[in-house]
Amino acid sequence: MRPANPLNGFVVDRTQIRYVGQDLQRPECILAEPDGTLWCADARGGVTRIAADGAQRFIGQQADGRFAASASATDADLEAKYTTGTLPNGLAFAANGDLLISNFGTDRLEVMTRSGATRVLYDRIDGLPIGKVNFVLRDARDRIWLTVSTRVNPWTAAATRRVCDGYVAVVENGRIRVVADGFHFTNEVRLDAREEWLYIVETTGPCITRMRLDESDPSRVRLTRREVFGPAHLGGLPDGIAFDAHGNLWCTLIMTDRLIALTPEGEVLTLLDDGDPEGSARLMACFAEGTMTIADGQQAKGSIAPWMASITFGGPDLRTVYLGSLLGTSIPSFRSPVPGLPMAHWPV
Repeated sequence: MRPANPLNGFVVDRTQIRYVGQDLQRPECILAEPDGTLWCADARGGVTRIAADGAQRFIGQQADGRFAASASATDADLEAKYTTGTLPNGLAFAANGDLLISNFGTDRLEVMTRSGATRVLYDRIDGLPIGKVNFVLRDARDRIWLTVSTRVNPWTAAATRRVCDGYVAVVENGRIRVVADGFHFTNEVRLDAREEWLYIVETTGPCITRMRLDESDPSRVRLTRREVFGPAHLGGLPDGIAFDAHGNLWCTLIMTDRLIALTPEGEVLTLLDDGDPEGSARLMACFAEGTMTIADGQQAKGSIAPWMASITFGGPDLRTVYLGSLLGTSIPSFRSPVPGLPMAHWPV
C-alpha cells in the first residue's frame, strides 16, 4: 500500500516565505548545490551565484544582452530583447560542474565555466537553425535533454496562436538529434525517479505530456507511448516542473502565478495561488480566444514570484523550495513537507 501523500492538505504559508538574493534580473531558472549555493539565470547575460551566506556575484558571458522584463514591457520590447544578445533561460550542471545554458536570446545550447568562459555546443540541428531554445536537463547517464519551444519568428506569435512545432532533442555520444516533436511551446522537462518517463511541459497546451524512454538500443534512446499526464487543460499556462520524492510533480503556472502539484495519479493540488483573480480569468479568456498579450499577463501577475516560472528543491535535506520568476528581483523560498527528487548533480 502506497504511503499517504505528504502534500494532502498542504498549502504554502505566506508568512513563512523567505527571500534570497537582491536586485536580480529575470531569475528564471535556479540550480541548487548541497552546500547551499544557488545559481540563477540573469538577463544581463550570464548567471548570478548566491552563496549560502547570502553573498552574491554576477558572472557574465562574453556577449552582452542587458535586459530585464519590466512591469512596463510591451510585446515589441520583449520580442526585440529576447532575440538580441544573450538571454540565459534554462540551466543544468554539466558532469564537470560547468553550467549548461539554453539561451533564449542567441538560440543556442551553450556551456559556461564558473568563471564565465562560454562556448557554443549546438546552434543547428539537421542542418537547420535550432530554434527558440528553452530548457536543458542532464540525466544520470550524462545525456543532455534540450527543449525548443518553436521555430516560428517572432516566437510571441507561436505562443499566442498555439503553434504546435515545439520539439525535444537529446545529446548522446557526442551527437544531437530530435527525439519527439509536435508540441505546443515546449518548456521544461523532467525525468521520474527511475528515469523511465520524460515529462514535457506544453505551455500553450496547456498540459503536461509524458513519453516513455525506450532503452532497447543502448547507443540510441527513443521516446515512445506519448500521453497527457493529468488534466488536458491545467487552467493556466505551465512553465516549470520538478518532482518530489513521493512522486508528485510540482508545476508553476506562469502569469496567473499559481503553484500546483500533480499527484502520481494525476490529481491537481493547489499549493499557492498568488495571481490576481480577475486578471487571471481575463488572461485565460484571451488565451482561449487567441488574443493574449503581454499586457494581459501584467494584469494577472502576483507579487511573491511575479510571472512564476520555475521550481527548485534545495537545502541539505532537499526540503527548501525556491521559485524562479521572470519579473522578480529576488527568489522566494519556503519549506516543503516532502523532499525533492535529487537531480543528476546531487550526491547520492
